[in-house]
Amino acid sequence: VQLQASGGGLVQAGGSLRLSCAASGRTFNRYTVGWFRQAPGKEREFVAAISETGTATYYADSVKGRFAISRDNAKTAVDLQMNSLRPDVTGVYYCADTVYSVSGNPNMYRHWGQGTEVTVSS
Repeated sequence: VQLQASGGGLVQAGGSLRLSCAASGRTFNRYTVGWFRQAPGKEREFVAAISETGTATYYADSVKGRFAISRDNAKTAVDLQMNSLRPDVTGVYYCADTVYSVSGNPNMYRHWGQGTEVTVSS
């Protein structure tokens, strides 16, 4: 499976963005997909994940209630709707997949896509 993240951009605090992770490969619906963020000079951190069927989701505490992850296996895509954006979520966002259940541990994920940059201005 190959992954490609898109949808990043520059937005003012309080605004919204919708990121999309497009996947190639016929076995996409067998993988949990996660979103991670890497801010400048910081380690990559977990944002959200969704199970292969979409029935289970998992969020970092910092984004609960503001971000929503969803997937459409027919379109082989996983989206991350980000609302009420704050400057502290600025960074490069990556999507990745795993054969395991939803997890916030980046070491559990196997394939990583190229990131998309999100900048939230104050």
